[in-house]
This record gives sequence, C-alpha cells and structure tokens, in this order.
Amino acid sequence: MLRIRRLRRSELPVKTLALARYLIGKTLVHDHSSGRMSGRIVETEAYVVGDAAAHSFRGKTARNQSLFLEHGHAYVYFIYGNWHALNVSGEVDGIGGGVLIRAIEPLEGIALMQRRRKGAALHDLARGPGRLATALAIDRRYDGLDLCAPGPIWLGTPAKPTGRVGRSVRIGITKEAHRLLRFYERGNPSVSGPKTLR
Repeated sequence: MLRIRRLRRSELPVKTLALARYLIGKTLVHDHSSGRMSGRIVETEAYVVGDAAAHSFRGKTARNQSLFLEHGHAYVYFIYGNWHALNVSGEVDGIGGGVLIRAIEPLEGIALMQRRRKGAALHDLARGPGRLATALAIDRRYDGLDLCAPGPIWLGTPAKPTGRVGRSVRIGITKEAHRLLRFYERGNPSVSGPKTLR
C-alpha cells in the first residue's frame, strides 16, 4: 500500500482556482468493497464563482447543492446520458465553485480498473473525467461525500514528487472557454486532450 495520508481540510486552499492547481500531484483514493484503487491527479479544471460554464452559475439547486458545500466535498453528476464526473467543492460553505478531476495516473488497483475499462491501455484507464469515474466506480451515490473525512473516497498526499505543472484553456466547453482554468502535469501520458494542451 502507498505511504500516503488523508489530506486535512485545513491543507486545501479555500479558493477554487488555487485548489485546482493544488490538487495536481495529490492522490485520489477509492476504498471499494472489491479493493483499493488510487491514482495521482494529473489534470484538473476550475469552475470558479461567477463562471458561466459552472453548474453553480444559476444558483443552488437539488442537483448541484454539493458544489455549495465547504471546500473538499464531492460533487458527482451524470452527463450526456452515459458517464459520471467527479468534482471537488472549492469555496466556503454556501458559495458555489468546484474543481473537475479530469484525469489520474493509476497507482493501485489497476486490475480492478481494467475490469471496468476493458482493453484500455494503462495510461488511458482514467484519462478523461468519464473514464476516471468508470475506472474508479464513482457514481451519484458518492455525491456530497466529505473527501477529507473517513470514508470510501478521499484525497491523499502525493505518492511521488509532482512534475512541472502546465496551465491552459478548458476542454469541451463553449462558455468562457478561453479562460486559463485547466491545470495538468506536463508530459504525463495520462493527461487528456489534444497534444497541444499536454
């Protein structure tokens, strides 16, 4: 097992943009009933306060209320009718903002991930938010989960040193697409998107 520990909420930046940068290189862990799965977070996108592309832009609803929880909680949504996406709330309680976890570099439980992502190469197992959620068996049942408290899914300290971090426009959106709100570990094969953004 990796020598990592659960991150304390006090270690997480309270602002969404800072949190998106901070999470690069940290570890995402799912202690599933079938075994532990984990990976290094290598790509994130920030959806900040006042951002027209953010699910929180029009205010709090039954669907997006987890985005308004204190920073460090999971917001999981189902999109395009076929996959889930995991976000981390990034502001103080009552303010909506979140960080989309776009990709991880698999570390533990690789065989478990491969069962859910049959035929995928190692670097492609959790490369992109839908693939990540599928590989790690993350769905709406985990929406609202505290990722800093004892529980099945949590954020951990880095398993190894973080490489150079890049910053770019976000991927796959139309509103406010020009904003430099995406962070990634440069040169990591598990990062998604076109080569010009890796």
